[in-house]
Amino acid sequence: MLKKIALGIVAVLALVLIYAAFQPDHYRVTRSATIKAPPDKIMPLISDFHNWPIWSPWEKLDPSMHRNYSGAARELGAVYAWDGNDKVGAGRMEITGLSAARADIKLDFLKPFESHNQTEFLLEPKGDATVVTWVMSGPADYMTKLMSIAASMDSMIGKDFESGLANLKAAAEK
Repeated sequence: MLKKIALGIVAVLALVLIYAAFQPDHYRVTRSATIKAPPDKIMPLISDFHNWPIWSPWEKLDPSMHRNYSGAARELGAVYAWDGNDKVGAGRMEITGLSAARADIKLDFLKPFESHNQTEFLLEPKGDATVVTWVMSGPADYMTKLMSIAASMDSMIGKDFESGLANLKAAAEK
């Protein structure tokens, strides 16, 4: 009887591991918000990393987080690196593309685990408002695939994106 239970557990575990292997190789999380402000008022809040403490949902998780800025603000190559507690970890962002309607940011997490992602902010004028879309995408290694069985990237960070966009809206509409 004990042998059958052990074999059943091994079989279920094997099925979970095989299922994880067939999950998508990339993930993508997207959220949008309509902000009653023109793109030229919103973009500086995004493209100047010095402004992220105003709206980023992660900035308040560690008030003593160490921040390092390099490169010209609002320019290609601007960098923001951080090192904080277990809630924020450590990482680096770099602006890799920038226009009046789009900011592309290379996002590298170093702690608590290493991952390399792409973030995009898309600004689409709609009358007297702007639809801001925040996208993060990246590769899904086997461990990410395995974790996604319990909780997808969308469920893990989607609410943070919604909170960040609400904060961005409040800041831009002042």
